[in-house]
Amino acid sequence: MNKELIINAATNGVEIALLEDKKLVELHSEKADASFAVGDLYLGKVKKLIPGLNAAFIDVGFEKDAFLHYTDLSPFARSILKFTQLSIDDKEPIGLDFAKFQIEPEIVKTGKINEVLNGKPNILVQILKEPIAAKGPRLSCELSLPGRFVVLTPFNEIVAVSKKIHSSEERKRLHKIVEAIRPKNFGVIVRTAAEGKTTSELHQDLLDLTEAWKNIQDNLKGAKAPEKIMSEQDKTTSILRDLLNEDFNRIVINDKNIYNDTKTYIQRIAPDKTEIVSFYNNGSPVFDHYGITKQVKSSFGKTVNLSSGAYLIIEHTEALHVIDVNSGYKSVSNNQEENALETNLEAAEEIARQLRLRDLGGIIVVDFIDMKIPDNKRKLQDAMEGFMKTDRAKHAVLQISKFGLMQITRQRMKPEVNINTSEDCPVCNGTGKISSTLLLEDEIEKKLHYLATHSHNRLTLVVHPIVYSYLTKGFFSSILKKWRKKYKTKLKLQENTNYHLIEFKFFDQNEEEIKL
Repeated sequence: MNKELIINAATNGVEIALLEDKKLVELHSEKADASFAVGDLYLGKVKKLIPGLNAAFIDVGFEKDAFLHYTDLSPFARSILKFTQLSIDDKEPIGLDFAKFQIEPEIVKTGKINEVLNGKPNILVQILKEPIAAKGPRLSCELSLPGRFVVLTPFNEIVAVSKKIHSSEERKRLHKIVEAIRPKNFGVIVRTAAEGKTTSELHQDLLDLTEAWKNIQDNLKGAKAPEKIMSEQDKTTSILRDLLNEDFNRIVINDKNIYNDTKTYIQRIAPDKTEIVSFYNNGSPVFDHYGITKQVKSSFGKTVNLSSGAYLIIEHTEALHVIDVNSGYKSVSNNQEENALETNLEAAEEIARQLRLRDLGGIIVVDFIDMKIPDNKRKLQDAMEGFMKTDRAKHAVLQISKFGLMQITRQRMKPEVNINTSEDCPVCNGTGKISSTLLLEDEIEKKLHYLATHSHNRLTLVVHPIVYSYLTKGFFSSILKKWRKKYKTKLKLQENTNYHLIEFKFFDQNEEEIKL
């Protein structure tokens, strides 16, 4: 699979398109003044404790207080509270030595939030979900700093290896290496990208992350809640960090500064990949050049057409998303069951893409075309799971119900991507109403009369082809001939397919438009 990253920088922010085999699968946007992004660390102030929800509302500077549930509090919540206060009060120029920090006992899983956050203290929190609709950000105290090969988790000393690394020998090797180089008071999660990497590569990644933790400590000194302590890397860098692999064959950027930063970052994390980064300066917009604008227009909206003639209807409600699969004019064979399976498999691939592209979250209900044979239902189930393997969001695909419905749950981390692909009609300007066509002839004649009485005896009238046919109907008795005779002017008629139905313009003998 070929992967391409096309980055379009503008004055108001950056748009990032991820293509897989030339097909748009993810679209990210980062505003110039972006804040409260997933991964950002804030010094928050506990504002309210809600025992009934076993949760707290935290002031992190957003217009609405952020939400922190007990289950997101981290077993090491007391250690985080202690560390936060010690770092704020720290007067030492070198700073707090985290290796000597005394970890507090873990809190119990069945505890109450008011027993932990009693007194409404300041606390270091991480954005778990961006603000969505009327809700503030969702927070976590399970702090993590992601790197290229490992994720650093302060306060616990557990080493875990990604289950996606299937070789037990490789998992043991990585566990042994990381256990040997892990700094005190830090846990480490070994990512899938670490498979086959050397000790030096893993060690360098750990050093970068421990340096980031020292910066967090420095930023906490004298801080007053609410205050941002650390920003997650910009979206370009974080996408490269999470996705860059041997499948990537092109990164195109239209901004010199982002190009230089990306080149430097690639040079550091994957020196053999620096040649795939290129600077775009070709005049036309970069998204137009690579066909992304066209894909956006065709991929968003209520109806999504498939290449075979089948189509999807995607509806959004407050509670869930509903996707209806329709066969359209698609016909693979005379066998209805085979037609249904083929259409459903094609739709499943597009649905998996749509979930990533629009970043749909929560419950998604898909109404596939009914199939009778259980084996076909299993094939569709397996295919859907396979198509969604590349989706980085946590998800679950449930079995098809007896009503032919498939339920999918997908983690929602940020607001849904919703792009309006419709355009205002140039005739009615979006009102849905146009002037009566019965009056068009009178309107044209009225302006012709004005021009004829003001010494315009050579005119060209340009109209829509349908109006052209109407005005020239009847060789001897056409409206055009009547106008020529009545106003004693040499009137030439031309048709233009680019004109809308009731649009018309007059031009003089020098072919210059006459403004009326």
